[in-house]
Amino acid sequence: MNLNDLERLASEFTPTEKMPVLFLGHGSPMNAIEENQFVKGFRKVAGEIPTPKAIVCISAHWFTKGTFVTAMKLPKTIHDFGGFPQALFEVQYPAPGDPELAQKTSELLLPASVELDESWGLDHGAWSVLRHMYPEADIPVIQLSIDYTKGAAYHFDLANRLAKLRNSGILIIGSGNIVHNLRLIDWKNINTVGAGWDWAIEAHEKTNQWLLEGDFKRLINYQDQGTALQYAVPSPDHYLPLIYSIGLKDPSEQITLFNKELIGGSLSMTSVKIHAQS
Repeated sequence: MNLNDLERLASEFTPTEKMPVLFLGHGSPMNAIEENQFVKGFRKVAGEIPTPKAIVCISAHWFTKGTFVTAMKLPKTIHDFGGFPQALFEVQYPAPGDPELAQKTSELLLPASVELDESWGLDHGAWSVLRHMYPEADIPVIQLSIDYTKGAAYHFDLANRLAKLRNSGILIIGSGNIVHNLRLIDWKNINTVGAGWDWAIEAHEKTNQWLLEGDFKRLINYQDQGTALQYAVPSPDHYLPLIYSIGLKDPSEQITLFNKELIGGSLSMTSVKIHAQS
C-alpha cells in the first residue's frame, strides 16, 4: 500500500471521539446466561464508554492458519462447545456483520495477507460477552482471527495497524483469558471466586502489575517469564487477544483493570480498559 492508498483509506473513515480498547476475560461459556460479578463488569464497562458504530472482536476461539476476517452481512451464532445445558445452545446473538468494515480492516493490515471469510460467524468468545454489553444486538460485529503460526510480537505489531479504526467509532475487543489452564482446574473450587493455585496467583499478580506499569515487553515475551507463566499460558490461544489489545495502546493512554479475580484455581477473569487519561 502506497501513500496515496493510505490517504484514501484514512479519508473513508468518519472521524469521531477516539474509542477505548478492551480486553475481556470471558471465562466459562456459562457466563453468557448466568448473572454474576463478571457479567456485571461487562455491562458496567459498556456504560462507561461511547456507544460504538461497530465492533471488531479478536476471540481466542478463532485460531487459524493465516489471518481471516468475517465479511458476511449476517454472521451466525456459533455454539463452539459441548457438555453445557440446552439453554446455552439456544442463545442467539443476531448482530449484523459489516462487509465494508471487513474490507477496510483487511486493507489496514497490509502487507499481511487477510482473507475475507464468509463461513465463520460469531463464536462464544464474542457473543458471550457482547450479549451482556449490547443486549439489543444492534451494533455490527466482525471477528478477526488469530494466526497460530505467528508469535506474540507479530500480533502486537499487527494490532497497531488497526489504530485508525479507533478514531472512527470502532470498538476493538480482545476476548480470552490471561491465566487459562483448563487441565489444572481445581474442581473442588470450580466456581470459587478468588481460588487459585500458587502458580496461578503468581502469574495473575505479575501480569496485572506489568499491565498497570506498561511493561509490554514482558507480556509479549511471556514464555521467558518463568514457570508460573508457562503454567498460566500452556497454549497461546486465550492469551494472544490481550496482545492485540495492548498493541493498540497509545503512550498517552492509561490502563484500568476490572473483573480482576481468579476462579476455579487456574483461570483469571482479569479484564482491561485502555482509555484516555482521566
